[in-house]
Amino acid sequence: MSVSEKNYVVEEDQPEISVEDHRLLRKVDRRLLPVFTLLYLLSFLDRSNIGNAKLDGMTTDLGVSAASYNTALAIYFVGYIVFEIPANIILKKCNPQVWLPSLTLAWGIVSIGQGLVKNQAGLFGIRFLLGATEAGLFPGVIYVFSVYYLRRERSWRVAIFFGGSALAGAFGGIFAYCIGLMNGVGGKSGWQWYVRVLMHHLINATSKRIFILEGLLTAVVSLIAYFIVPTWSHKAKFLSETEKTRLLDRLRADSDAGTDQTFKWSSVGDAFSDHLVWAYAFLFHGFSFVLYSLSLFLPTIIAGLGFETWQAQLMTVPPNVLASFSIWTTVYFSSKYNARAPFIIGAAIVSIIGYILLITCTKPGLQYFGVHLAAAGVYTGNSLLLSWPGENVSGQAKRAVAVALQISVGDIGAIAGCLIYRPTLASHLYRTPNLIAIGYLLFAIVMTAYLWVMMSMENKRRDRLLSKGESKDETEEERIRLGDRSVRYRYRI
Repeated sequence: MSVSEKNYVVEEDQPEISVEDHRLLRKVDRRLLPVFTLLYLLSFLDRSNIGNAKLDGMTTDLGVSAASYNTALAIYFVGYIVFEIPANIILKKCNPQVWLPSLTLAWGIVSIGQGLVKNQAGLFGIRFLLGATEAGLFPGVIYVFSVYYLRRERSWRVAIFFGGSALAGAFGGIFAYCIGLMNGVGGKSGWQWYVRVLMHHLINATSKRIFILEGLLTAVVSLIAYFIVPTWSHKAKFLSETEKTRLLDRLRADSDAGTDQTFKWSSVGDAFSDHLVWAYAFLFHGFSFVLYSLSLFLPTIIAGLGFETWQAQLMTVPPNVLASFSIWTTVYFSSKYNARAPFIIGAAIVSIIGYILLITCTKPGLQYFGVHLAAAGVYTGNSLLLSWPGENVSGQAKRAVAVALQISVGDIGAIAGCLIYRPTLASHLYRTPNLIAIGYLLFAIVMTAYLWVMMSMENKRRDRLLSKGESKDETEEERIRLGDRSVRYRYRI
């Protein structure tokens, strides 16, 4: 048995990292984490700022009814779902250094277009395009992480990356308040400034001010990203040859990530036929309903507590800041104790408690505290579950499809959330939709338990086979071909 095969069996042990490897990881972190976190922050900001824009009069200006507003939210996820898996297939056949910045540039341009729409039809069309262009970023980044980091190292990086979504909510609240003050500037309503950037000569030929807002900011960052986003690990130009060799040796000893595998359509079938892949997808489905309904309707819910629009915008900041700290703290302990499932279940329970407070309490202070718990729980749970298939699905093409499938199926839950949080159910701070959110979280707990039990049973079965000597020795080539079906492969639970 080779050294790499031995490591493959006992990979759940977490040996002390060498000084050399520590230095290598810090270098990879500095190259990947800042740029990817920034891109996702912009992505989440560009998709969720419509909730803030609604408070500042967007629906009135465009003649969009309350029900049609919910439809506009849902249409975004239709585009997202349709292009999710194709985007990751293209990534596998392409180069992340080109593909991911190109997607960012595309959605930056589309985001600017949101401020140019004049009616409901234009809003529907631009939201579909925004979903389509943003679809490939999140699963693409998760996949890139899987070819740079060991399995036990990925969850912490995904947490930092996903923390960008909570920070986007916090930043968006402050940004929304400031932009609301721009109502009437350049003949535009305040909401239009959320999603467009116009230079001074487009507003006022004599003005020297330049308004740099979200759409143009995204486009500018995308151009810089072409020079920062790395290519595949085996071609990484920011690493020396010695560092690249060491990185690939570490990855080969841990999983398939250090190998250069060609795309095979059979791997797509392997992903779709794996019950665990579908379980990851349905797990995110449960959390996604709550994640997006909360992020999109949080300003409206807080305003319903009796606060003015400008107060509601600012009061979305604390729950999102708490969610960020909750993500990073929880994932630290999850990585330390090498456990995912119990922390995901715990996060769901915290969120459920938050919704119970929001539903049952009558004092705004307690309800606002419930919002904090709901946000902390749902963001934390998502940060853990979204790294899970990247850690456990082996076979590069299969993993790329599994990650994309998880988000595609999950975002069907987001569509449901957008449609269920409709005006006719808005009474008592959306009490009925909030009860449904609790149901989705309970479903997520069930799916987590299923994954926990099934992967534990499979790990034990493989241990028995090896201890009894009933399994044949696998060559390195066979191990890579079998991926997570190898008897020497162990799921991280």
